Amino acid sequence: MSESAQIDALISDDSLTGLLSGLVNIASPTGEEARLAAHIASKLYDFGITAHTQVIDETQANAFGVMRGESGGKTLMLYAPMDTVTSNSEAEDIPWLAPQLREDMKAKAYVVDGHVFGLGAHNPKGHGACILEAARVLKAMDICLPGDLFFGFGAGGMPTHGRDGFRRNSGHGTGCAHMLANIPQVDGAIVAKSGTSVTWEEVGFIWLEVTVAGVHNYVGARHLMPYDNAIANACKLVLKLEDWFDDYAEAHASDLCRPQGAVSFMESGWKRMPAFTPAAALLRIDLRFGPQQTADTVEEEFAEALKKFCDELNIEAHYRRVQTIDASHTPPTDPIIQTTIKVWEDMQGRPHESFTVMSGATDANILRGHGIPTARIGLAKAKLPNIDFALGMNSVAISELRYLTKFLVMSVVGYFERMA
Repeated sequence: MSESAQIDALISDDSLTGLLSGLVNIASPTGEEARLAAHIASKLYDFGITAHTQVIDETQANAFGVMRGESGGKTLMLYAPMDTVTSNSEAEDIPWLAPQLREDMKAKAYVVDGHVFGLGAHNPKGHGACILEAARVLKAMDICLPGDLFFGFGAGGMPTHGRDGFRRNSGHGTGCAHMLANIPQVDGAIVAKSGTSVTWEEVGFIWLEVTVAGVHNYVGARHLMPYDNAIANACKLVLKLEDWFDDYAEAHASDLCRPQGAVSFMESGWKRMPAFTPAAALLRIDLRFGPQQTADTVEEEFAEALKKFCDELNIEAHYRRVQTIDASHTPPTDPIIQTTIKVWEDMQGRPHESFTVMSGATDANILRGHGIPTARIGLAKAKLPNIDFALGMNSVAISELRYLTKFLVMSVVGYFERMA
């Protein structure tokens, strides 16, 4: 039996479905991953893999496992984050996620027509399930590895500050950084995250807080004194910025990245008394940038655009930077990239095709920032009617779980053969 056929025979749809359902059924919003980490560590242990949790605080933890190989050989990590972007709580998610929680938005897995549904079923938990199944298959293959193989499941992988009641620094890759501080230096990594081509670079981002000025006033007096509504000013500025983001993305497109921007938060005024206009409106912006840019040059470009728009609109606004995650790059000639591209071509039967419009950031930035050459590849989106962003995150075809699992197993084997 060929190695490919052996891997096909060992991968189990029932196992994948069960593993993923187990992950989905444990809610793990950012800051609350400890229960899921313990569950993952127990699964690795059941497969005969040394595993434990890495406690960050009382509610947040990573899961980490290792298959020991020969001493002194090159090491590799398969990595996926564990936290979901929404919380499984109506009080926290409604109305910003949707008017009400659909079934796929809840931490309760269900299977329909060859697909698994539930909060995070595709991203990130489908990726985590594939790494778990790959671990089970690799253990069953009983191969002698020339170096250690690590399995990392990181808390705090979402681009978020802490939710109410949790540490402010519970997101933005905090679990990955904690993991890397507590294990030996890794020679290569594969991040399982959305995207069906092998990628070797991705965007970073800065978060900017813009305060738009106005004049406090009263609706009964707006016709009697100077009227300058900060909310109206902010809305005009938002429209200018949204158009500018398109031009910015075009100007900074690279071979793999097309960095985007968005105004994603607005706050102003007193909810309890709409009779009074506020003196300020607050916007928050996520502005992405590629490895060819720096956070400082991006900020300078934004500042210039903001001044231009304020002059055109005759308004006043100022900004501050509140978060930075640097973009990252692994040379495409690196063994981890060459290995995964070869596996992609072997499985697809055609030359590798890169995804050229990336604007998503993952913990790959944290890994590369620690000097670890990193490839990224993930699950294809489910092909469902009327799919929106949330359903895309919360649904996955079982056939795609099988494909990614095989890809990961073959990449592990290929990497160690290349590095032996």
